[in-house]
Formats: sequence, structure tokens, C-alpha cells
Amino acid sequence: MDRLEELKNKYKGALDTIQQKGVRLSHLHVQDNKLFIQGAAPSEDAKNAVWNAIKAADPSYSDLTCDLTVDPSLAPQQAQSATAAAGGASSSGRTYKVAPGDTLSKIAKEYYGNANDYNKIFDANRDKLSDPNKIQVGQELVIP
Repeated sequence: MDRLEELKNKYKGALDTIQQKGVRLSHLHVQDNKLFIQGAAPSEDAKNAVWNAIKAADPSYSDLTCDLTVDPSLAPQQAQSATAAAGGASSSGRTYKVAPGDTLSKIAKEYYGNANDYNKIFDANRDKLSDPNKIQVGQELVIP
């Protein structure tokens, strides 16, 4: 059996959790004789579930490198709406009032340091925005 299959079998629980929790993988390969997993989880809970499964397979996880980020835009839409309805979306409590000349990219650069993160703001405001290029002066946007 090759090293990739051997490690995939060892960390099968973690790989199953990745699939169940909707984690989007960008890399899954052997690097430096370790299983290298990289991707984005839809929530901190999903990311933690993957790590718990990794530690259940091997508490030292010395033969694995795992790099997971959290990207709320990967969460199923109904889950996001339920979170918003439960007040979870306002947990950060940040809102921004659109000023003349603003774009989502400009706001993203101000809040995240990267204009390309404008989709985070767009995804958090899909209830009031249909197009990331069409924001209105005076609009209140949630900043996740």
C-alpha cells in the first residue's frame, strides 16, 4: 500500500468528518512523508470537529499537517439564515453605513486589509444585496 493510502486509512475518521461537515479541500497529498490536508471549513465548529477526529486517530498527529481556515460563505444557506435569525450574525456586532464612493472592495480593505475579501461582506448581506457591485449610500451592512 502506498503512503497516501496508508495515511488516508489512518485518518479516515477525519476525512469522513471533512466530508460530513462540508469542508472544501484544496490539498490532500503526501508531503515530507506526512499527510498534508489544506482547505476551508464552513464554521469554527466544523474545523474543531475535524481536529477532534485527527486527535482521535493519533493524539500526536506527527505524520500529518493540517491547515484549515474558516470560510462562512461555505455554510449552507439555511444554516446561515437560522444563525442570523437566532442573532448569531450580530455576535461580532459590527455594521457599516455605506458612504458616497464606497465599494465592497474598499470596505473589505478597511476591515480585513485585503480588498479581495469583499465576498465575506457580500455573503453576510445577501438578504439586502443581490449584486456586490450595487450597494447604496446609507445602507447598513453587517461586517462579519
